[in-house]
Amino acid sequence: MPENNLKNEYKFEAIGTGWSIDTKDPLTDVVKSRLHKRIELFDKTYSRFRRDSLVASIASSTYGGQFTFPDDSLPLFDLYDMLHKLTDGRVDPLIGAELKLLGYDSQYSLQTDPSAAYFNPDKQVLDWTSDINRQESIITTDRPLTIDVGAAGKGYLVDIISEILIDESITDYIVDGSGDIRNAGDSDIIIGLEHPTNREMVIGTVLLKNQAICASATNRRKWGNGLHHVLDGRTGHPVQDVIATWAIAETALLADGLATALFFVSAEKLKEQFHFSSVMVFSDMRVEVTDNFDGTLFTK
Repeated sequence: MPENNLKNEYKFEAIGTGWSIDTKDPLTDVVKSRLHKRIELFDKTYSRFRRDSLVASIASSTYGGQFTFPDDSLPLFDLYDMLHKLTDGRVDPLIGAELKLLGYDSQYSLQTDPSAAYFNPDKQVLDWTSDINRQESIITTDRPLTIDVGAAGKGYLVDIISEILIDESITDYIVDGSGDIRNAGDSDIIIGLEHPTNREMVIGTVLLKNQAICASATNRRKWGNGLHHVLDGRTGHPVQDVIATWAIAETALLADGLATALFFVSAEKLKEQFHFSSVMVFSDMRVEVTDNFDGTLFTK
């Protein structure tokens, strides 16, 4: 949880998780209404957990088709293009099909399907660059495909909410989407880094000012036989070596995407294209931190 001096907190549920917005003055009903309308539009476009979304239409289209996303898809899909390339396909929005087969479906059944790549090492997993055709915001498919933007989508929604606040002349705020956080204003805030195996502890803190921080951990969505939600886009298998990541960047979209990419490639490789700082925790509890990390760690 962030420590801050903003006295007014607005809490709500959206896209299946808890949110809070801290500001100096209470949000007006007009601003709240604008935020929720925008969140609903985002969810109706990108959610694979609701039947009436654009993503659900793509997943249920027997012979594929041409699907037009809103213009706001461009930053999101452009980032996926870059991360897909930098991770050699390990970050891939089409991993949604394998997540469903492993039980992370719209009903949260947590029941595995034997056709999942996890049980079939020779299965060809879908690929973002070869199994769709994207021209800007238009995606063309030739079969049902399940797009999952969970690697960066929540961070992007944090940014969208932040931009609405700025447009409403609210310049001091903290938007917290269950750990995906963006801060703006005059004051620093201190963020605790949750211990990946004990939610009652932190492994350190980071100082945040006019930046965003996003975290990802394999313990957050975990079920039987060591399954969790961070899958390798090339194999469909849950990652094993890294168990938690944090990325701090200018936007929450970038921080969220990088927090996922860090499960697959080093911070040094990602720094060839992006400016950020990060912390990684490995399965043997080793910790790797970038030199520009502005915080304190309580472990080595």
